[in-house]
Amino acid sequence: MGLAAAMPAQAQGNVSVVRDAEIEALVRDYARPIFKAAGLKSNIDIILVNDPGFNAFVAGRRMFINTGALMQSETPNEIIGVIAHEAGHLAGGHQERLRDQIARAQTMAIVASLLGIGAIAAGAAANSSELAQAGGGIVMGGGEAARRSLMGYQRTEETTADRSAITYLEATGQSAKGMLKTFQRFQNALSLSGTRVDPYRISHPMPRERIANLEALATGSRYFDVEDPPALQQRHDMMRAKIAVYTQGQSAAARLFRKAPQGLANQYGDAMATYLYGNLRSAQKKTEALVGAQPKNPYFHELLGDVLMKANRPGQAAEAYRDAVRLDSYKSGILRIALGQALIATGDPASLKKAVSEINTGLERDRENAMGYRYLAQAYGQLGQIPEADLASAEGNFYAGRYQDAKVFAARAQAKMKRGSPGWVRAQDIINFKIPSKKRG
Repeated sequence: MGLAAAMPAQAQGNVSVVRDAEIEALVRDYARPIFKAAGLKSNIDIILVNDPGFNAFVAGRRMFINTGALMQSETPNEIIGVIAHEAGHLAGGHQERLRDQIARAQTMAIVASLLGIGAIAAGAAANSSELAQAGGGIVMGGGEAARRSLMGYQRTEETTADRSAITYLEATGQSAKGMLKTFQRFQNALSLSGTRVDPYRISHPMPRERIANLEALATGSRYFDVEDPPALQQRHDMMRAKIAVYTQGQSAAARLFRKAPQGLANQYGDAMATYLYGNLRSAQKKTEALVGAQPKNPYFHELLGDVLMKANRPGQAAEAYRDAVRLDSYKSGILRIALGQALIATGDPASLKKAVSEINTGLERDRENAMGYRYLAQAYGQLGQIPEADLASAEGNFYAGRYQDAKVFAARAQAKMKRGSPGWVRAQDIINFKIPSKKRG
């Protein structure tokens, strides 16, 4: 399930969280060697924020990156530089107090309390009146002022993070050219605006001396002229195409790659645009051509599954998603959940048990996927396993930030379960959960 359209029913403002297997895998690949060089453990979560601005920040053990940063970055190296800078904040403990407060919190609680978002839900399902498109989900919320207050880093911490970033890039044999280009972009925006533009929103002031210091460090590296591998650049371009189509409309990818109209990224964007806005038969043909070009690319198979689901052919969609799962070396829970959704939609009783298995496997890998619990509740309900369905509904509402609804479903589930059983205990945890107070932006 690829990026989904935003869900107005959950909107509290203009901040969104994006879930997408392909983008998450790519960003993890960017971050992995940087985190290792920084001495950070693998439990750092990277959260994608649907915002057109170029921004990134850290909160607790989470790193937040705007889709605007991903789409505006022309090379992987530019985003890798941003990740390296933010890793410097994490490794330096620049938000230690904040980290202590929220290290064990679920993502929803972090976003609700720190970004001012009142509700989150992972999106979306084909044939659902509540969702604009099929996909793994964009989640809505708001709180610009709260977000800005979160990013009140000290200038000394920024300089330290810059130096740390250069160290991490050097240790991994990567250029700091992209990082320098990004920061120079901010400086140019400041100069051209005629006003006090706040690059990286307000968290990353860019005085001239800081740019000069960064340039001296970057150009002094023996890796300064190292370029990104072509295969990585292609993945980056396809990510940009996806974000463009899902956030800016039908012609966005074509505008983005107008200098390379025959490239695979532009073809990918065209197939997605046709799926979202055009003829499904044509979308299927274009997506099958992509599969033919890269048969081992799991995300082309995923898109084919999305097309077939939208065309109301869930049996064939399940086969496409099964291929995506088989080819996915990252073991994304999102793809497993998509497969489970398709199996439910077949209406075959035998497929329901398979759907439960696939979705549970997906949720083991992606515990906070609220939409996955919705599908799980649907499958349990159709199997007549009502306590399990109620508990799944409780989990889904919990991770969607609808805490009162979660408590209601948890109480209903618990009343039908054996006292002390694992399900009963989990229901009790939800019932006892202290609802975080909402910040006002």
